[in-house]
Amino acid sequence: MPARRDSSPQTRAVLAALHDHLAQWRHGYDIARQTGLASGTLYPVLARLADRGLLEARWEDDPPEGRPRRHLYRLTAAGAALAAALPAADAATAVKARAVPRAARRPAAEGA
Repeated sequence: MPARRDSSPQTRAVLAALHDHLAQWRHGYDIARQTGLASGTLYPVLARLADRGLLEARWEDDPPEGRPRRHLYRLTAAGAALAAALPAADAATAVKARAVPRAARRPAAEGA
């Protein structure tokens, strides 16, 4: 399956991040930390990928006591093929996003 030309950089970053740990189920917070995406951006991307059959999603079986269950995600075979077909520049974008903390990307407040 070829990479879609119309997919967003955020979608490509999520695909690249999930491809980094192909066999593992990952929770949203982990993916957000790796990509640097805010939850308002990340979770719609995850939902679209799942709707397209590129991502599996399930609830965590046994969460630690005192913490609610988390939703877990991993690529399907089709999602892995799509992620593997991404140009190296897209993977580099994902790595760059990981290296810059979210707070550091926000413009400084005026007068601060």
